[in-house]
This record gives sequence, C-alpha cells and structure tokens, in this order.
Amino acid sequence: MQFVRYAVDGSPQWGIKRNDAVVPLGVREDVSVSDLDNPGFHRVVERAVAAEDRSIPIEEVTLLAPVPRPGKIICAGLNYHDHAEEQDEEVPERPLLFGKAPTAVTNPDDPIVHPDGIEEVDYEVELGVVVGRTAKDVETEEAREYVAGYTVVNDVSARDAQFADGQFLRGKSYDTFAPMGPTIVPDAFLDPNSLDVACRVNGETKQESNTNQFIFDVDELIAYISGAMTLRPGDIISTGTPGGVGIFRDPPELLEPGDVVETEIAGIGTLTNPVVEE
Repeated sequence: MQFVRYAVDGSPQWGIKRNDAVVPLGVREDVSVSDLDNPGFHRVVERAVAAEDRSIPIEEVTLLAPVPRPGKIICAGLNYHDHAEEQDEEVPERPLLFGKAPTAVTNPDDPIVHPDGIEEVDYEVELGVVVGRTAKDVETEEAREYVAGYTVVNDVSARDAQFADGQFLRGKSYDTFAPMGPTIVPDAFLDPNSLDVACRVNGETKQESNTNQFIFDVDELIAYISGAMTLRPGDIISTGTPGGVGIFRDPPELLEPGDVVETEIAGIGTLTNPVVEE
C-alpha cells in the first residue's frame, strides 16, 4: 500500500498510488502520519479503493513530499558497510548522528537548487523512516511500533561547505537539499532492512545496494536515537547512504545544473529531481 500526498489545482490531499494512477481518499489534510500505520485505517482505505472508480492518471497530479515540514530530520552517517569501505573508514561502534534542517525538504520532480558559491553538490539515496508515535527510550524489539512508514530521501550534500565547516549542518541544509517521496509505505507492507536501493544521474547508475548492508538497522537506530531525544510524529530518520557517492569517485562526479537525479527504493518508488542553478 503506497500512500501519496498530492495536489490537483493546488489543493493538497491524500491518495493511494495504484499502478500509474492515484486513487483519492476523499480527504485533504485530515490524515495524520499516525493514521498511516493503523490497521483499522488500512482496512477502511482498502475498501474505499476497491469500490472507487475515480482514479486520476499520475501525470495529471502534482506529487508532494509526504511530510512537508518534519519537526526534525535526524540523519545517520556512515551506516552502510560498503560506504565505510569506500572511505577506508572503520565501522563505527555506535550510530553517528547529525541534523538536517526541515526547511530543506522539497517535492518529487521539483528542482534541487545548486547554490551560488558551492562547487561540490553530491547525491545520497537514503531510506527515510517517518515516525508515527511519540517515542522515548524505546526498546529495539519494540521500535517498529513507532513507525508510520517509509519513504525515499535524497540527502543532497554541499561537500565543500561540509568539509570547510568540519561538521554537517550547513552543507546538508541548503533549501531543496532534502527531496522526499514519491510515496510513503507503512511498515506492515515491507521489510525496511532488506530493500534494494539505487541512485542514477542522467540515467547512469551511481549507487546500487541493499539495506541489508546497514551497520545499524532501522530498529537499532530508533532505539538509539530515542534514548537521546524524544521522537514525535512526523519526525524523519534518514538512515544513511550506500557506497558510490560522487565525492569519493576517482575523479569525483558531482552534480551540475542540467543533471537529473533519480533515487529509488524497492517497494516505495523512484524520486526524480532535476538540478538547476540558483
């Protein structure tokens, strides 16, 4: 079950993506992320979709980020074994966390703006975990009970800002540096720790891996993060990127205006964004 947040004539609403169409749920912004992993809500939605004959071709809607303004975005650095290997880094003993500004979120198909004065803009395909319930000091074995669903996040990064600052916040937080979507899939419908992930630039595959390469899986990340801070509905955990990022290629292969980036995760879909100059 793939939920989509979309607009027709400027009115945001929720639907279900079915093949190449969207089936409206008949509600606007009344669905909360907490509803998305509610089995009772799923049954209502399934009955409505089965009886509904108002499908809209997907090319006639504007897809929107499923969580347009998260309360916070917590990112896990160096969380794939193959990403650690390409940097010749030791596997961390605990998750390496950093933040990304919520105002960086942008929609499917909207542009990634290449900032003036920045030379090294990079792509990073990541599985995004959308928190559905308030979580504090959660046990690992209970962690998935707090998940609303999963989406695709492109953790776009200004590497020169990141390296110049010696920390991540500015380089990760330029406006449009967190494309998100195209769907959000409840936990009941996929296993987040065994999903194929890929990133393509202008049709050429740059990253290709599986979340079974996680150093710390989704359950462990939720438990660890909630031990340090309270997670609230709508918060996003971006779970790290696999090997193949542009900055560690020889020579580096970084994003330029005119490029088109596709970040894809099995069962969730493909998030596409062009790169434009500021």
